[in-house]
Amino acid sequence: MSVHMVMRALCKNKTLCYGVPMLLLIVGGSFGLCEFSQIHYDAVKIKIDPELEKKLKMNKVSLESEYEKIKDSAFDDWKNIQQPRPWEDPDLLQGRNPEILKTKTT
Repeated sequence: MSVHMVMRALCKNKTLCYGVPMLLLIVGGSFGLCEFSQIHYDAVKIKIDPELEKKLKMNKVSLESEYEKIKDSAFDDWKNIQQPRPWEDPDLLQGRNPEILKTKTT
């Protein structure tokens, strides 16, 4: 039996053709995820310089602080302006003067 015939027989076997690569992918992916998650946990444990940490906390923007900035804003006077589609004239939809709209459409 030649090598060519053995390879042909192995390629016809669906378990070897599809099953073995799938198992290798699953097992290899498991080990890969284990390594990446270990890197993540190691990075979390690293302590940074206390002065740098203090500077980072001072410059940190929180959701609550941003909410306090905009909570008194009035959002009742906003306008919904439709953006022009590629085949439309941009001047027609940007809230221009109605007389201009009448002259361009007629």
